[in-house]
Amino acid sequence: MTYSRTNQSFITVSLFLRRMAKDRVEEFLKNPKRALLVLATPIIVSMIVQTLYSIVDTAFVGRLGTEALAALTFTFPPFLVLIALTSGLGAGMSSRISRSLGARHKTSAENAAMHGLFISLILAVIVLIIGLPILEPFFTLLGATEAIAKLATDYMKIILFGALFMFPAQAIASIFSAEGDTRTPTKVSVSSLVLNIILDPIFIYVLGLGVKGAAIATVISFLASLLLSVYFVIKKSYLHIHLSSFSFSPRITRDIIDVGAPAGLMILLMSLYTSFISRLMAHFGTVYVASYGIASRVEHIAVMPVVAFSIAAMILTAMFLGAREYNALKVVSDYSIRVMFVFTLLMAALFFLMPVLFLRIFTQELELLSLGAAYLRVSAFSLPPFAIGMMVSRIMQGLGYGLPGLVVTVARLIIIAMPLMYFAIFVLGYSYLAIPAAMVISGVVSAGIALVWLRAEFRESVASD
Repeated sequence: MTYSRTNQSFITVSLFLRRMAKDRVEEFLKNPKRALLVLATPIIVSMIVQTLYSIVDTAFVGRLGTEALAALTFTFPPFLVLIALTSGLGAGMSSRISRSLGARHKTSAENAAMHGLFISLILAVIVLIIGLPILEPFFTLLGATEAIAKLATDYMKIILFGALFMFPAQAIASIFSAEGDTRTPTKVSVSSLVLNIILDPIFIYVLGLGVKGAAIATVISFLASLLLSVYFVIKKSYLHIHLSSFSFSPRITRDIIDVGAPAGLMILLMSLYTSFISRLMAHFGTVYVASYGIASRVEHIAVMPVVAFSIAAMILTAMFLGAREYNALKVVSDYSIRVMFVFTLLMAALFFLMPVLFLRIFTQELELLSLGAAYLRVSAFSLPPFAIGMMVSRIMQGLGYGLPGLVVTVARLIIIAMPLMYFAIFVLGYSYLAIPAAMVISGVVSAGIALVWLRAEFRESVASD
């Protein structure tokens, strides 16, 4: 009797989840424009919380002294590698799963989810094995002193073990996003970040663990994120995530990697690009580096909604492609690009007209405000073409093409912007404002390439149906 009732309850829940997922796809199809906002809003909230956490975490570690803060700064490149790997895998998983769900192929979506989880664990183990022995030599190579290199190594060793929790947690977040549920991963993200903020002062100061304490607090938050993710995926996910759902498929693996690898490389390229600009700014003096730093933080205000909308557009594009709803796909593509272009154009106008108002959020020093304002007035107009490039890259990922976004990014950063900046400063002798000017030029050219490529790929996707 008990087994019968339990089995009946399980069937009822399964049917409810199946109907819920189907209703979600139908709801998105009825109003694709609203669906973009529904999916993007939780992502924006999550990004705001992460930004606040970054500020708080830096403040806690900064109170330990200059060496501790410098050590944390040196850990940024390897930490970015972890972010690139998880973000790339997440893009590949979301694209593949959403296309399967759009086509009503639930079993295939579940298998893709399991593939992603296994890949996340394999990547975490590889990162741990390769990373541990090379950390200290790497930090020394970057220019860290012996004391700072040791602090940075102590921090990152703990974080690398935490990757065993971080990677699968991010993979599960991608499963929810692929289903059209961005609220659940946002709840998990916000909860883990709040926990980290609470634990930071306890481990850093109360227990006297210093920089190691900050790393331990972060790893505990990774573990909490994984446990919450597992709980929600069992309780709320439409997909049945279990070993029985897994059947190794080279095609699914290739689909995830084809989108994920270029997406991850794009993030690494952005890191290289940012480091390159910092080195160019250092040519003019430390105050110029600082002015670039605060101007970049201001630009991040406009970038967050673009990133959120691009992720939402990728999910809907993949889902509608799988469902062969090409009209809805075109609506999402055109509308998302147009809205983000107008939004960044308005933000560019505000940054141009009132740069000091925004810069004062981060500094009150007059020299920094003056240099930062001049920089921001030029760089602001790189935002609209950046938005177009970002939206097109994500939409391409939704279509199952990861390479176009990478090619456009390489063209924008490596082929056009970086050589142009170097030539303008060291050959022509221009001021630091040549850097944002090169950003605008490279952004406009690459945005044009991206739009032409998107139209061609869209026609091909429809024609191949």
